[in-house]
Amino acid sequence: MATAVAAKEPAAASAGENVEFEKVKRRLSGKHMAFLFGAPILVLGILLGLIFTPAGLGIRQTLGLAPKQKLDEAPAPPKQIVFMDLPEMIVNLNTGSRQSSFLKLRVSLELDDAALVPKLKALEPRIVDNFQIYLRDLRREDLDGSAGMARLKEELLMRINVAVRPARINDVLFNEILVQ
Repeated sequence: MATAVAAKEPAAASAGENVEFEKVKRRLSGKHMAFLFGAPILVLGILLGLIFTPAGLGIRQTLGLAPKQKLDEAPAPPKQIVFMDLPEMIVNLNTGSRQSSFLKLRVSLELDDAALVPKLKALEPRIVDNFQIYLRDLRREDLDGSAGMARLKEELLMRINVAVRPARINDVLFNEILVQ
């Protein structure tokens, strides 16, 4: 038994050292702490994002969180789209030389409400004036390709919405474009 007691004493001494080592070992590093607290927060954020975004509508319906449409309610009727034609415009393009270049343009305006047509008819001189001023400053190269047409469409839409404010035009549609 003496040998057993003697064998325990050195073990007891090393056990005291092991206790301190284990205390140090038990402390978690910053990376471990970030993972332990960050991972659940990240998963919770993703779940909430899935539930409360438009893509998560199916999840919300499954969980019973989505607003239900009443059966006795009829869906809202679609908006009535109205088109208004502007007069044909022929303008000189900016060539920077003696040679003349012309643009012939016919456009239609897309509106949400038919009640806007009389208001826009009254503002038609202002609309045509804004178009003429912008179009006369264009060069032939500005109208090249689909990108040029898209820029022209955006610019005309912006200018017409400024001219008819507070009314709103949805789109400018090209009926005819001729560059000579």
